[in-house]
Formats: sequence, C-alpha cells, structure tokens
Amino acid sequence: MSRESESESVPPGDLPGALPEELRAELVAFRRDLHMHPELGHQEFRTTAALKARLEAAGLEPRVLRIGTGLICDIGGTPAGTSRPARADRPAHADRPARPVLALRADIDALPIPDTKTGVSYRSTVPDRAHACGHDVHTTVVLGAGLVLAELAKQGLLPHPVRLIFQPAEEVLPGGATDAIECGALDGVGRIIGVHCDPRVDAGRIGLRHGPITSACDRLEVSLDGPGGHTARPHLTTDLVTAAAKVVTEVPALVARRIDARSGLAVTWGRIEAGHACNVIPQHAELSGTIRCLDLAAWRQAPDLVHAAIQEIADLYRAKSEINYVRGVPPVVNEPVVTDLLRDAMAARRGHASVEDTEQSLGGEDFSWYLERVPGAMARLGVRTPGERGIRDLHQGDFDADEHAITVGVELFTAAALIDAATRSA
Repeated sequence: MSRESESESVPPGDLPGALPEELRAELVAFRRDLHMHPELGHQEFRTTAALKARLEAAGLEPRVLRIGTGLICDIGGTPAGTSRPARADRPAHADRPARPVLALRADIDALPIPDTKTGVSYRSTVPDRAHACGHDVHTTVVLGAGLVLAELAKQGLLPHPVRLIFQPAEEVLPGGATDAIECGALDGVGRIIGVHCDPRVDAGRIGLRHGPITSACDRLEVSLDGPGGHTARPHLTTDLVTAAAKVVTEVPALVARRIDARSGLAVTWGRIEAGHACNVIPQHAELSGTIRCLDLAAWRQAPDLVHAAIQEIADLYRAKSEINYVRGVPPVVNEPVVTDLLRDAMAARRGHASVEDTEQSLGGEDFSWYLERVPGAMARLGVRTPGERGIRDLHQGDFDADEHAITVGVELFTAAALIDAATRSA
C-alpha cells in the first residue's frame, strides 16, 4: 500500500480522541507532581505507584515489572504472542483475537542534579534530584494517551491493541529498556513509538528524521599502573603521568584513523587522576570518558578498536592497563514507515506545518534497544515556549517545558494509534 493511500485511510477531520479540557488540566497537575518528586533509576517506586493507581482508576490492568519499578499496560484486546490470565469473572472467549500491538514508551526516572529553577511552584522537593531531561513530560504524555485510548476502546473505536510502557532507569547505562524487554514489554509488539523533549523546538511542533536520530553512547574507564619512582629518574621506572597523557591525547586520534570518518566515532575524556606530589612518579592513574558514534555498524566495532589503541599506547610506555568498556546504547535508528506514521499523525491533528526536519544528535537514548528488536521511531517533542529567547538545555538544573507540549504529545500518540489501526485493517 502506498503512503498516499495510507494517509487517505483516516481523513484528519474524522479522527476521534481529542483531549478533554478536564483531562488536560489533570495531566498538567500530574506532571507537576512528578516534577516535585523526582526519583533516580530503579528507585521510581512513588512514580510507579502513581501511574498504577491512575490506570486502575480508568478500569485498566497495569502490571508492575518484576524488577519492582516501571509497568506496562495493555489497552484494547490481547496482543499477538501473549495471553491474558484467566479470571473467574471473564469467560475464556471474551478476549478479542490476538493482534500486533503498537507500543507507546515513556521513561520515568530523573537525574542526580539539583533543580535550580526559580519562580515555579513545582520545583523539585528532593535535594540533588531533578527531572531535567523531560521524563516527567514523556510519562504524562503516555499516561494521557492511554487514558484517551482506553475510552475509545470502550466505544469500539480502537480495533488494534496498544501497550503503554513506562520504563525505569533510562539514565542508567545500558538503560532500563533492557530490563523492560526482559520483563516481556515487547511480547506481541509490532511497532513502537516514543518522544523526547527538545528545547530547540517550539511547543506545538515535533521534529522527525528517517534513520539515525541519536548517537550511540558507551562509557570507558581505564586504569594504568607502574612501579612508581622519583621524578629525577623517570628512565628507571614507568613514567605513568606521561603514559596517561599519551592515552588521553593519542587514543582518540588513533581510533579516528582506523574507521571511516563519516561514522562520527569520537572518544572524549571527562576525568583523569594521577599522583599526589610534584616530585613522585605515581603508581596508579585513572581515566574515564565516553565513546559516541553516529553509525550503528561502526558502534559495533568500537570496543575492539578502542581496546587495541589503549593497549598499544600503554605498552609503548611500559604501563600495565586495565580497561573497562561499558556498553551503553546504540543509535536510535528511526524506521521510515513508522516515522511516516508519526508524520501523518501530527499532520492529521495540527497540519503539515507542525512537523519539521531534525538533525541527528550526539546524545544517547536507550529507546534504541527496542528498535534492535521491532521497528519504531522517536519524535522530538517541542517544549520551548514560542518566542522565548535563549535555550534551557537538557540536563541543566533550570530546564523546564512549556506544558502545552503535553497536549501535543497526547494528540500525536492517539492519532498514531488510530491511523496505525486503520492502515493495518485496510
């Protein structure tokens, strides 16, 4: 089926699922409550409980992940490849036939940084904890979409099932997505979509891109050791500070010359520690940093390349090396058909002008782990107040979002679910 015929299957004016004003106000209050009570990865017990209570109040059956935080909730039938537990008040034939599910994903954790905003009533009440990446917005958007879709399902207007995935620990490498997947979050899923707040895009708009939209991100920790000695006689020992300096300066260049420059593979150091006295060559040095990569194939080669480069430099300076290469996340690679589904959904709600092209970023996102298994796409959700000067960037203590973005995200997800259902049925 061509994209033209797909788009025509659900005329924009015929899409149900507008966000009621009373629910809009409730969702803003829910987001502010999350913002005031941020929780770090794998500690999101309050957040999980709040989501569970609201979904159950809507007549849904959310299931907390067996790791203790995060939950999934199915709407509108039994997904393909899954079975619903038998219940005395529901006959075995009561469920609809199993069908592929569209998953809506949110991440629910916060960051270990202080909230430095002023002049708002919903500033974080937890010291050195803040929703400075917009996960409270992501969570509220998926909750709101779930509540709207649940009402549509009761009216028989949701012919294909939808799964809400509220995932813990996105900020913890290799990401809580792997935990959610191990707990069955993708069982029966045919497609998955998500959003990420973008302070460079105006509220009311989204950014989309076919193919890679984020970078791979890994963590690197290196220890160098030697016998130590006097700075007057470096030739009699391992000059460990020089060895560490050479690893810092030469490894990035060496790796860059061993892979196609278009892959964007970059080693960047964030910490180096060695020694305690100006006239003593130390016995131990530590370095840590990140590896980022724009290309999925190059990311798969990165550990071997980085290990080899570090070992060569360390051997040259007679330093013993110990390398801890922590796999983080691959790039988020948007599948074209699902990306076009998001484009059509946004256009159906707010017109084609509400969608803009976006560039690939060097940030990492564990949504990529889902895309290693099923096709999907992530949109950049605009959270900048139109006309606002300056940018309150992600991972900064003063980050905040224009709450109109919540309405836009809910509209995007509900339209995507309806259009996806209609095109699969066509």
